[in-house]
Amino acid sequence: RFPSMKIAFQYDMPKTSPSQPRPPRIAISLEMDQGFKRHQESYAGCQQYADAAGWHCTIEPAIDRVLLGNRGRIPFDGILARATPEITKAARKKNVPLVNIWLNSPVEELPSVFPDFKGAGILAAEHLLARGFRQFAYLGYLGDIDSRLQVEGMRKVTRRENCNLTTHRFSRTSMEGPARGWKQFVTGIQSWIERWQPPIGVLVCNDVFCRYLIDICRSKGLHVSEEVAIVGTYNESEICNAPSPTLTSIDMNCSQIGYRAAALLDRLMSGGKAPLDPVMVAPAELVPRQSTDLLAADDPVVTEALRFIAEHTHERIGVKQVVHAVGINRRSLERRFRESLNRTIADEITRLRLERAKRRMVETSAPMKDVAVDAGFRNADHFYKVFNRIEGIPPTQFRVERQKVFLQD
Repeated sequence: RFPSMKIAFQYDMPKTSPSQPRPPRIAISLEMDQGFKRHQESYAGCQQYADAAGWHCTIEPAIDRVLLGNRGRIPFDGILARATPEITKAARKKNVPLVNIWLNSPVEELPSVFPDFKGAGILAAEHLLARGFRQFAYLGYLGDIDSRLQVEGMRKVTRRENCNLTTHRFSRTSMEGPARGWKQFVTGIQSWIERWQPPIGVLVCNDVFCRYLIDICRSKGLHVSEEVAIVGTYNESEICNAPSPTLTSIDMNCSQIGYRAAALLDRLMSGGKAPLDPVMVAPAELVPRQSTDLLAADDPVVTEALRFIAEHTHERIGVKQVVHAVGINRRSLERRFRESLNRTIADEITRLRLERAKRRMVETSAPMKDVAVDAGFRNADHFYKVFNRIEGIPPTQFRVERQKVFLQD
């Protein structure tokens, strides 16, 4: 229904006019009562633009009733909303500009700003591909546009790399209210998992369903992340950061979606034309955590070594300790590592230490010396040298850049 390609969107900075008799009145209707970070961030982005533009904003969950119940002066100059048919009908009747940020809205041909879910699918597939996975899977909603676009993004990568992709879609209504469809949901995923060929990398439509999937995988005897690596969507911090394993997830850049939606509304209120196609906002980043920590390996000895490294990375282990743990000679294990992963045992130890350090830098304010020791490095100086060599920037710069996004939670 909508083109999934990114659309270049040139928008003006917020404008104010000294001759304006009153600030523009804006209604915001974004289902903030659900408590999801993505809705709060969208609102924050709208408000950021509104503050700079000098708008007066009001949260109006039932904006359609407010508009239709007012027989006098129209109470708002513009609306930012997850546009339902009722809201759209009321806005059109009162001739109030409306910008939609709900991709799955049943209303078509509205000025809209959406997350680039196809881009998110590509991002997840590339992340899993870089970790050695050749089998891919997607778990998402049946009939929703965002799930369809994520699958399109993944399929673009899997076809290019000649990899397999399997999908499982479930009805949103089966999980709402009293969750009467829960048993069917679980049995459907169990049947789907039985057809997998692990190791496999999975993208999931949102973070909470990652938790459901992890539980079902455990019930089937599958280990996350050696046999199943999982990537979530939206980077909901409270869901991603606990319990273990923490979840790798894609930050969909919702604050920027709110900001650009407000900018588009400003254009419409000033008499400008809406773009012909929805504005697509690229994901901010993929945030790696424990659910994709390990590389995939078909060799069971290498898998055993990977598990040992993951469980002891924070300790002062080296290649000698890994060789001893799996019980074969060093030359054989090094050869099998290169054949399975195209890297050395020492490289893998360093990689996991850096992943652990990155999470600690972004998610905490711990001093760098504590980050270094917690990740298994000898000292802060050793950590700085290794990080600079592999990442190309100092760890302090990495922390500043990544926390700009993370600390918005």
